Amino acid sequence: MAYELIIVGGGKMGSALAEGLIRARWCTPEKLLVVESARETRDELLVRLHGVAVVATLELEHVSPASGVVLCVKPDHAEAAARLVGACGALRVLSVVAGLSTARIEAVMPGPVAVVRAMPNTPVLVGRGASAIAGGAHVTSDDLDWAESVLGAVGSVVRVTERNIDAVTGLSGPMPAYLYLVVEALIEAGVHQGLSREVSRQLVVDSFAGSAELLVQSGQSPEELRSMVTSPGGTTAAGLRVLENRAVRAAFLDAVAAAAERSRQLGR
Repeated sequence: MAYELIIVGGGKMGSALAEGLIRARWCTPEKLLVVESARETRDELLVRLHGVAVVATLELEHVSPASGVVLCVKPDHAEAAARLVGACGALRVLSVVAGLSTARIEAVMPGPVAVVRAMPNTPVLVGRGASAIAGGAHVTSDDLDWAESVLGAVGSVVRVTERNIDAVTGLSGPMPAYLYLVVEALIEAGVHQGLSREVSRQLVVDSFAGSAELLVQSGQSPEELRSMVTSPGGTTAAGLRVLENRAVRAAFLDAVAAAAERSRQLGR
């Protein structure tokens, strides 16, 4: 039996996509296949993804010319997985493998295949991811629309050229980790000022979530919202002065640059 969508790799990203697509009614469970080599993970997925077929290996019978494949494996397994996908006859592939260019995937295919490269981030697990997509040599606008519809089920999607994917990988890919580090530090700061860890955590996490929602809903720039909080000579101004003196802004610039460069290295 051939499937409308095949997700190769049932880890966190692959399973989040499967759940999001079903939740969004992008397709019905019986039209979705997940390929996962680890037996324990397969058993978990069969419970979580009720009605979705989960198999250990992709077979010729699973793929038709109309099937779309999402490649969600680790970078060191990606080319072998792509080679198998091509051998089974897939003509449209969406790759969320970090550092792997469309050209490297196209090179292991038996013929022309539409390869779309994407970089989503971990908030796809709660349907609030931010993803960027870029097309390879054989991609049409229809292929990009398809890729956007897949990732749009679990968050927002922007289109970029492939040369900008490494910048995306440095920025939005690890951004949850950057922000969690800030949250960790602020919770610790509250504890140092005498708050209990539970109270400090609630204040920080709720302020973090509320500030993000305000940024989304208000339509105002971060600079405008920051100025609303910052009274001349006030407490916020005193705190911001310390952050600027400690070059926090420059540290984030350097962090994004380092992550983007690492993405380039992985692609070489």
